[in-house]
Amino acid sequence: MAQADDPSCFIQMMAPYNGTTGWQAAQAAGRRSLLALCLSFPTPSPQTAPPPRALYTHALNVQGRCLYELILYRLHESQEEEPNILVECDSTVLDSLQKHLKLYKIRRKVNIVPCLDLSLWAIIPGEQSGDISSILDKCADKTLVLTPDPRAEVMGWRLITKKKENPLEIVPGSHIGNIRDYHRHRYKQGIAEGVNDIPPGVALPLESNLAYMNGISFTKGCYIGQELTARTHHTGVIRKRLLPVQLSAPLPLGSIPEGAAILTESGKSAGKYRAGGDELGIALLRLANINEPLRISLPGDANVTLTAAVPNWWPKTTNQ
Repeated sequence: MAQADDPSCFIQMMAPYNGTTGWQAAQAAGRRSLLALCLSFPTPSPQTAPPPRALYTHALNVQGRCLYELILYRLHESQEEEPNILVECDSTVLDSLQKHLKLYKIRRKVNIVPCLDLSLWAIIPGEQSGDISSILDKCADKTLVLTPDPRAEVMGWRLITKKKENPLEIVPGSHIGNIRDYHRHRYKQGIAEGVNDIPPGVALPLESNLAYMNGISFTKGCYIGQELTARTHHTGVIRKRLLPVQLSAPLPLGSIPEGAAILTESGKSAGKYRAGGDELGIALLRLANINEPLRISLPGDANVTLTAAVPNWWPKTTNQ
């Protein structure tokens, strides 16, 4: 097994990197869950090309705030087949998501079933990672889904297998990492995931960088929460965004309360801390303040300073 500081790769049932091929996998079985949606009716589409294997999206409430952060995986190969979709979600909202989906299926013949027999992995590249796409044909019989992460290239690939399969046999030369490494990689890249980063009923999709992560369409038909989202997009006024932050020193998990106020040197509010681990985290910050010295007040009159950064994977043409 590669050491943690080796510049290669990792496989984790959701996580980041280390190994000879430059890929690491990590498992997040305790944090992410899969649902199967089996639709027993065709869904014709004018598209000539098949849709992507994976799509990132959110379910919104009527106020346009995020309820569920999801990745959808298409299992059916052609539009003539009955749709069969896997839904990845935060494990803590699995029950409420099932109720939410059943509310909208009405009388349609849609089966919604938790997939307890499947394993979900993140395959994240290291500095010397190779091309994983050649694995698709060789290991098709061992994988249910092996596809680029739809959110951003820096998040590598998503792998879904039966629990009995060994991911190291699917991605030779890779290294199995741990969930802590996966979240450190996410926070370093500013990728929000789960209810801690995107609080249900609180977070707004554009402030959560949904448009940057291919998670929203401004040309499709109506959807719940569209009015506020479309108006904000077309006015072009987004004053706050989720950004990766680095603390001046590592802190024990839970040392910073969720939603803790982030202040400028003068004591002016600059945003709120969402979640993190050690010295890395993610915060909702006013863009006007991201280049200023920032701090968080902790219990006992202690302060911790932090710096924010604009991720390299963000669109270069944006004014942020």
